[in-house]
Amino acid sequence: MNSKSRVAERVRNLPFSGIRKFFDIVAQRKDVISLGVGEPDFDTPWTVREAAVYSLERGATHYTSNRGDPGLRQAIARYVARQFGEEYDWKTEILVTVGVSEAIDIALRTIINPGDEVIYHEPCFVSYRPSIILAGGVPVCVETRREDEFRLTRPMLEKAVTPKTRALMLNFPCNPTGAVLARKDVEEISNFCIQHDLLLLTDEIYAELTYDSQHISFVSIPGMKERTIFMHGMSKAWAMTGFRIGYACAPADISENMMKLHQYAIMSAPTTGQKAAAEALERGDAAVAAMRAEYNRRRNYLIAAFNEMGVQCHTPAGAFYAFPYIGDLGISAEDFAMRFLEEKGVAVVPGDAFGKSGAGFLRCAYATSMDNIREAMRRMAEFVAQLRA
Repeated sequence: MNSKSRVAERVRNLPFSGIRKFFDIVAQRKDVISLGVGEPDFDTPWTVREAAVYSLERGATHYTSNRGDPGLRQAIARYVARQFGEEYDWKTEILVTVGVSEAIDIALRTIINPGDEVIYHEPCFVSYRPSIILAGGVPVCVETRREDEFRLTRPMLEKAVTPKTRALMLNFPCNPTGAVLARKDVEEISNFCIQHDLLLLTDEIYAELTYDSQHISFVSIPGMKERTIFMHGMSKAWAMTGFRIGYACAPADISENMMKLHQYAIMSAPTTGQKAAAEALERGDAAVAAMRAEYNRRRNYLIAAFNEMGVQCHTPAGAFYAFPYIGDLGISAEDFAMRFLEEKGVAVVPGDAFGKSGAGFLRCAYATSMDNIREAMRRMAEFVAQLRA
């Protein structure tokens, strides 16, 4: 048996994440300002950490039910109802997962038969296309464009749908572009799903982090709940990345079968994280609002800095990423990122790590301090000037 044949072909053919090598380099250096990692720089709110500590002191160190702690599922049901406008039965329609990443994986494996097509949009989070492939599906990419501020529209989707299309998978607000959808977009895409009888997987992990408009969830649109797997989690808005808590809300038949995969692979999400998540959902709104306000301040500074140095960048309306265009500087995004890191000590991520349509762009996360952002932009202005000289 040769070494290649010991690894499944579908796994062997998967590329490594395009952001991996940049993170590996950054991890080895202490002098780098990172605009690369999509992780809040804030500590988890104290009351949430306190709830985690208290749960440990009380001996809450055992498995919860496969679906998740009942108290957390009830808190999720209340939160989704008031924040997103749809009610779910906490007993049969809510599943607690290990982050949204697990929710995406088991959702796709639950609904996809071999050869089914899944439409998704790029630029997008790095795991979407591989997750579709690993589920046995066929990924069908729809490229969004900077002239549309990376919105997704129904006419774009109509060009991609075929009789083999099973589902549509979306992420708005979007990582890496910061794009959001207007109510009209959400309504038209919902009608598209209904007309073509498609399932919708919607990753709304950044829903609380919108700046210029209110987030509109697909589950709030009449007729969508019964065909939607709504995925959300605690990592971004509550600065709880290390707790690894996500959740999926779905019709009972889909949720029940997602739970089958979850129980065999995971058993249950971390108990301490679940206790902390319940506290965050019930009493964390003020902390989320404070973090959102600071992200907004950083966003405005970053966009102004790009404008001042003559680098084109649409204003992101959600998440905590800017997606500037450097394709007119005579250098690829990967070369820009590598040289910028080596010569100026600042880490950014090349846009084509998030799909071919990201070529010529950079992802710059403003989930770091204002002091770091000011210094990073000062160094970028110097670097851009050198490239233009």
